[in-house]
Amino acid sequence: MIRKFWAVFVARNKEFVRDRSSLGWYILFPILLVGSMAWMFGDSDRAQYKVAVVGDMQLLDGHPFMETRFIQFIPNGDIEDAQRKVARHQVDLLLAAEDSSVLRYFINESSPKGYVLEQILSGRNDGRTLQREVVTDQAVEYIDWLLPGILGMNAMFGCLFGVGYVIVRYRKNGFLKRLHATPLKAFEFITAQLASRLILVMFLTISVFIGADYFLDIRVDGSFVDLFLMTVLGVMSMIALGLLIAARISSEELAGSLLNLVTWPMMMISGVWFSLEGTPQAVQLLAKIFPLTHMLEGLRAIMFDGANLAGAWENVLVLLLMTLAFLSAGAMMFKWKPE
Repeated sequence: MIRKFWAVFVARNKEFVRDRSSLGWYILFPILLVGSMAWMFGDSDRAQYKVAVVGDMQLLDGHPFMETRFIQFIPNGDIEDAQRKVARHQVDLLLAAEDSSVLRYFINESSPKGYVLEQILSGRNDGRTLQREVVTDQAVEYIDWLLPGILGMNAMFGCLFGVGYVIVRYRKNGFLKRLHATPLKAFEFITAQLASRLILVMFLTISVFIGADYFLDIRVDGSFVDLFLMTVLGVMSMIALGLLIAARISSEELAGSLLNLVTWPMMMISGVWFSLEGTPQAVQLLAKIFPLTHMLEGLRAIMFDGANLAGAWENVLVLLLMTLAFLSAGAMMFKWKPE
């Protein structure tokens, strides 16, 4: 028994070590992940709160609140835009520097961070009259803002891993080789996989949304039809990305590493958990290359701003182009047989 166990144990280890692509990614992926996390979040003095400031910044020179650690002050030239960001939990508080003796500030009463900042401001004031204003017309509950991110993240995992692993397994066990003997073309096979996964993911996403809306009364200012179509576009683009990643891979270990390499950055910087307002410009530009970013931007514009697909045309266009590009590249690179 021990000899049989040892033989299988040694054989599996040799198989993994000899698969240089998988071994390389297992070594490289943690390094890339830790390095990127250190770059984005490694600053020990990184701000935990975001405060937008409109008006003359010089009027706030020397104010004790402006010297508080862990608060990032973000200049904004448009007070209406800044109020909207407070309402959308993109920033936690808004200061209006318009008078040397009076300091107006705007708060979203559903924001826990806004409450903490208001207490800090009250305790670190320099004697000016504080004028409190509540953002009410556009205010969004945090759970409303968070729900699109949760649904998008769930769809992302279902699309990428649900498609990627299946294609790799088909190739590895010879199923694709048998399909290749039929008149079936690569593009036909890929689009069929997309349609199948699209129906499944959309059914699950809609079911979760209906349940959340029943219990939490989720805010939707726009059309449910537009919301559905935007979700379809986002799901299609992520399925197409999963198909592209799995187009030539025969190793499930390598597929897992590549899929993690894509899903982790999307989960961290696509706006699932927090807004990218105030983050380095490089991070915001990097987020734009991921379909989940555009999907969430479009969903939140429809839900909270009452936008339609035409109003979110940039996100719609990017998702369409990504879907077509990923499908086309995947079809051209598609390999029926394992190496």
